[in-house]
Amino acid sequence: MSEVRITAEPRTEFGKGAARRIRRDKKVPAVLYGHGTDPRHISLPGHELMLALKTSNVLLTLDLDGTDELALPKDIQRDPIKGFLEHVDLVVVRRGEKVNVEIGVHLVGEGAPETFVTLEQQTLTVEAEATHIPTGVDVSVEGAQVGTQIHAKDVTLPDGVTLVTDPEALVVNVTAATTAEEIEAELAEAEAEVGIVHEPTAEEQAAEVEAAPEGDAGTAAPGDGEGDKAES
Repeated sequence: MSEVRITAEPRTEFGKGAARRIRRDKKVPAVLYGHGTDPRHISLPGHELMLALKTSNVLLTLDLDGTDELALPKDIQRDPIKGFLEHVDLVVVRRGEKVNVEIGVHLVGEGAPETFVTLEQQTLTVEAEATHIPTGVDVSVEGAQVGTQIHAKDVTLPDGVTLVTDPEALVVNVTAATTAEEIEAELAEAEAEVGIVHEPTAEEQAAEVEAAPEGDAGTAAPGDGEGDKAES
């Protein structure tokens, strides 16, 4: 797993105004708690923290007042529009301690031809040592046939990591791929249900004319028949 060292500063100002001032200084307000200690309010360098959080379950070594604290990100708040870090909750951990975390599931390979592979579980909850948390697990679907199902219990985990997710939880499901004709039929049915009617294209109109019997090709206009003669 990844371990990143960051210098943390204690903070004594709280509230939205104080948080905005901290962010203007390119820092991120955070709170550190766990192991029966009182919550400690700190600020962290924004750019370094942003880079560190790109790694899932990154272990942070915080240099706080000359002492080191190991911590894991617990809750990350971002601006919903701009995406910058607004606040981070960190939980204190100890070396050798086991914690429950979520790790990502990554599919490797491709299913057999004309199959559709669905990842039903994006993550798995596992128990691992705080200093040995895997960044994720790979699940091979190479050549998987229609009907293949991979459950949580089938996923190979690294040594020292224990599955917490329900062992019977479906992780990967392989089904027959939908054909273009089936997609068009489903779309036409959905459109018919809501009353959508499409005008025939020029190609469709031409095809209808070619398929029609010769006698139905058109009706003679008045005055064009032999029996219509001018009066003398």
